[in-house]
Amino acid sequence: MSAPAGATVDLLVLAGGRGRRLGGALKPAVEVAGRTLLSRVLDARPVARNAVVVGPPAARPAAGDLPDDALVWALEDPPFGGPVAGIAAGLTALAANADAPADWVLVLACDLPWGADAARLLVAAASAAETIGEQTEGVHLTDDTGHAQWLAGIYRAPALRAAVDRLGTHVNGASMRELLAGLNLTGLLDESEAGADVDTWEDVESSTARLTGAPTIQPDQRSDPE
Repeated sequence: MSAPAGATVDLLVLAGGRGRRLGGALKPAVEVAGRTLLSRVLDARPVARNAVVVGPPAARPAAGDLPDDALVWALEDPPFGGPVAGIAAGLTALAANADAPADWVLVLACDLPWGADAARLLVAAASAAETIGEQTEGVHLTDDTGHAQWLAGIYRAPALRAAVDRLGTHVNGASMRELLAGLNLTGLLDESEAGADVDTWEDVESSTARLTGAPTIQPDQRSDPE
């Protein structure tokens, strides 16, 4: 992966949330095919000049073996304020720790086992936009049903910051649709399903099987308990 031609990229990973559909498990630390979800997403780290993870202190061990100075950590106040509040906190942390703002911000949820693949697709799309002078303010993955994956996206930093500023004190609990309303965005069809996320233990099982090449076990194939 490389940054868009002549442009800089910062990485913002959202690692908060309550993991309700995982029985309250700490989602960044959930393992898929032997690695935590957060460590898999952070495989995208090389593309970025700076990287911030927005999540609780308990999530830090799930980042893996990255050097201490490879990441900045932040947390929205109050916690569990949702993805928009997380993005606002992440942008604040990036501004405080960077010499100059990046041109693009790559936003990834922590529950993307193929987050690094998604990053490659998004950075390539941003690079193409830079090359042809396209004025898109962001690119996000879209599945084959037309559903937009806002948290697998790359956004021009000034536009994203302006969107956060527009919401002001209402970032807590705001939806991504509210945040991105009015931005000129491009949907990128996710043919390889790089934006597939993990919300349930069934997703953990199917993602592990996909990564390892192992067959999934259907409910009617399980042995009956004795």
